[in-house]
Amino acid sequence: MRIATFNILSGRSPGDDQVDEHRFAAAIRTLDADLLGLQEVDRNQPRSQHADLTAIAAEAMGAVDYQFVAALSGTPGSWAAATGQEQPDAAAYGVAFLSRYPVSGWEVVRLPAAPGRIPHRWPGRLLPSWVRDEARVGVVAEVATPLGPVRVVTTHLSFLRGWNVRQLRVLLRGLGDRSGPMVLIGDLNMGRASAERVTGLRPLATGATFPAHAASLQIDHLLATPDLKARSGGPMRLPMSDHLALVAEV
Repeated sequence: MRIATFNILSGRSPGDDQVDEHRFAAAIRTLDADLLGLQEVDRNQPRSQHADLTAIAAEAMGAVDYQFVAALSGTPGSWAAATGQEQPDAAAYGVAFLSRYPVSGWEVVRLPAAPGRIPHRWPGRLLPSWVRDEARVGVVAEVATPLGPVRVVTTHLSFLRGWNVRQLRVLLRGLGDRSGPMVLIGDLNMGRASAERVTGLRPLATGATFPAHAASLQIDHLLATPDLKARSGGPMRLPMSDHLALVAEV
């Protein structure tokens, strides 16, 4: 069973900042994942030609079940926190989970955005910039895999140090009973030490995933309970996004 996470940068490539649906579909086929978590996913956005990127990915990988969950509704410049009550084709941005195996149940866990404008130090800046955080979300799928039932959690956490840890703890509390095999996948915007300490989970694959052109940080993760073990895995470069994908054979 092949598991992957990929922050897709709305389907764009930093080189040309364009969304090419064929390039995106080819990248998803190259990943060849059975269980796939995507972050920074557009739906009906002008910058991605109003495409439903989740549906394109689902067709490319042969998913039998999938779900896009909006973290933000509207378009850039007029974002609002999504509520889950939006129309199915409304402009939105969020995360998605796709599976080649049947999903028996879905849950959504909405995560708190940091209030107001917050000082944040970007690499290379001597003085902090003031930034505004955005709403975040996690999607939980109960998947009937060849290895048995597995709970898969996909999320994209805040880039604000400390606040992403708080969001991760909220997400874990929202899962309730954590018995049984589980995989947490996504762009957690934190390094291995923090991610493993907060979750108590083990990595299925490791390696720097960001920035794609000269990866030096691992902020994307595949974390699992001890009953799931990987035979191989690591980062994977694809012809799009500012992240590398992270893949594991379980």
